[in-house]
Amino acid sequence: MDLVVRGARVVDGTGGPSYTADVAVHEGRIEAIGRIRTGGRRTLEAHGLVLAPGFVDMHAHSDLALLRDPDHSAKVAQGVTLEVLGQDGLSYAPVDDRTLAGVRAAIAGWNGPGDDIDFDWRTVGEYLDRLDSTGIAVNAAYLVPQGTVRAYAVGWDDRPPTAAELDRMRALVADGLAEGAVGMSSGLTYTPGMYADDAELTALCRVVARYGGYYCPHHRSYGRHALTAYAEMIALAREAGCALHLAHATMNFAENRGRAGELLALLDRARATGADLTLDSYPYTPGCTTLVALLPSRAGAGGPEAVLARLRDDSEAERIRYALEVDGSDGCHGVPVDWSTVEVSGVGDPAFGPYVGARLRGWDEARRLLLGDRLRPSIIQHVGHEENVRAIMRHPAHTGGSDGILQGAKPHPRAYGTFPHYLGRYVRELGVLSLEECVAHLAGRPAARLRLPDRGLVRPGYRADLVLFDADTVAAGSTYENPRALPTGVPYVLIDGRFVMRDGRRTDALAGRAIRRTPKDA
Repeated sequence: MDLVVRGARVVDGTGGPSYTADVAVHEGRIEAIGRIRTGGRRTLEAHGLVLAPGFVDMHAHSDLALLRDPDHSAKVAQGVTLEVLGQDGLSYAPVDDRTLAGVRAAIAGWNGPGDDIDFDWRTVGEYLDRLDSTGIAVNAAYLVPQGTVRAYAVGWDDRPPTAAELDRMRALVADGLAEGAVGMSSGLTYTPGMYADDAELTALCRVVARYGGYYCPHHRSYGRHALTAYAEMIALAREAGCALHLAHATMNFAENRGRAGELLALLDRARATGADLTLDSYPYTPGCTTLVALLPSRAGAGGPEAVLARLRDDSEAERIRYALEVDGSDGCHGVPVDWSTVEVSGVGDPAFGPYVGARLRGWDEARRLLLGDRLRPSIIQHVGHEENVRAIMRHPAHTGGSDGILQGAKPHPRAYGTFPHYLGRYVRELGVLSLEECVAHLAGRPAARLRLPDRGLVRPGYRADLVLFDADTVAAGSTYENPRALPTGVPYVLIDGRFVMRDGRRTDALAGRAIRRTPKDA
């Protein structure tokens, strides 16, 4: 045996009662659980620590960070052993040269411009190969991004696809799933994915269903029309026969205060009639996105350079302002923007650094910032409600996802703190979830959603992706003032039986790999 962990409190990821046991690890897998009398090459005395399956971040934006930052303590130190990338319909595969240039500009606020990255891949399979060849800090699964697929086949215009273009999109999605992607994502408040109607999305989801994947939409509204938008996704997935996972399932803005129960009732009705439905959320009230994402959909037609041209034109800029401040832009979820809730969290050009950490004072300032920083600013939007956050995380279909954007001088603290914050704040301090139930939300249920047969539980034969933490002290260190502070109370993390955190310090191990789910016959 390579390692024997002695005397840990095992919380196995099923939601069942915890128990005290030794756990033996050999050749990257859990070999035995119980009273283990023989020793291993290494022994870890874990009395007083909880041993749990490694946490799965169901909504991560580490698509370039895993290549850029081998340390990746932002996630490793939280006990995360697997991240799901390709979120919100926009990522870096599949692409051609033209599509890649547009995507890089569109999501520079999420991942940086990528000037330090050699984009030597074009397909999903090649991107996953790149993750493996480089060596990565944690495991990574990938969703085919529907907006990127649309940009590749149709471009950035607001129009329906031709029959040939729709066939091309189907083929791109199928190729990505055949190459190992776990499903497809959408960003239906981001261009160009938001230009797809339900018929187009249903056609693509039928492909996802054939390959046994799941659909993960950032749907059309988390604000004024939130419940309608959730219902749209449920109906669409049912029509396509596709499993559904609702991304960062929140109920935000003043219109939705105290209405989480209505969402949960909608989900329960769907599940009662056979829907294969799960969701993720982060344990914070503010959201985080890019400033340009708030603009109305028509402002994004044609891609990033067309957006900049419209912002330079005074008459076009006035129409955008009216949509934002009076009508309620579809990019801002149908709600007129309250600039006092919009805090700048990052910029691309250091010359605009003084904006970081400040609330915007109106459209004129937002316009100047978008133009000067070429659409790169990221923002924190203070629009959530604590009672909704707590209600949603209790749901039995719930999983944890950070939606963590690692770019910017003052990123949202969820990027560095989501999983310890669940355990410290919502388990120990507030009792919203029991420890056993919370670990099921953060490990067992996500692995089941991903249909991974040997991850997410503490069981013999399973991969030794494990986290050991102190239930009495675990807590997020990150705050809005100091968002990159690392958590406390998480001394050990293993991936495939290798320590990536030991004694509270990051090791030099790059034990992660691309997780390619073998698709069923299509």
